[in-house]
Amino acid sequence: MHPISRSSARLTLRELDIEDVNAVFAIYGSPEATEHLSFDPRSREQVGQIVARSIAAAVETPRTEYALAVIERKTAALIGFGRLALDPHQQRGATMGFALRPGAWGVGYGIEMVRLLLSVGFDDLHLHRIWGARSPRNEASARTMAAVGMVEEGTIREHVLKAGRWRDSVVHAILDREWHDANAA
Repeated sequence: MHPISRSSARLTLRELDIEDVNAVFAIYGSPEATEHLSFDPRSREQVGQIVARSIAAAVETPRTEYALAVIERKTAALIGFGRLALDPHQQRGATMGFALRPGAWGVGYGIEMVRLLLSVGFDDLHLHRIWGARSPRNEASARTMAAVGMVEEGTIREHVLKAGRWRDSVVHAILDREWHDANAA
């Protein structure tokens, strides 16, 4: 499925463009924005490679990765990055990741962004289960995932090696029926 475009009241998800490298770097290059992610801040060159790989993956058949720009509709600025990756070890399953530029924190964009990602996964891709993992210290992510109906399932011990230390990850997931029941109107 290409191209992806989905909007909410304040945000739009769209395919990445090579012109997005600097805006993605403002997120992935930021120590503050990557504090709870599974990797250390990236260089601009690394972000350029990530964006280029994501653009190429968007037109692969079958498509297994959906790396999407999160655009603030009012300003047309890229403020976030969301990703769904189909899980080859789980039928109709995917992992989800997301990040926002620190200046966009605290106003509900995370919840709106995750709802858009889940909508792509369940309404467009007809997935059965979507899960994401967070740092145990990332309470904002925990609140975001709970607010969209994701259930905390448990902890993967020493799951991520970051800055030379092992870190646990807390898993949250949602099933298609839970999504559809919560969003039936």
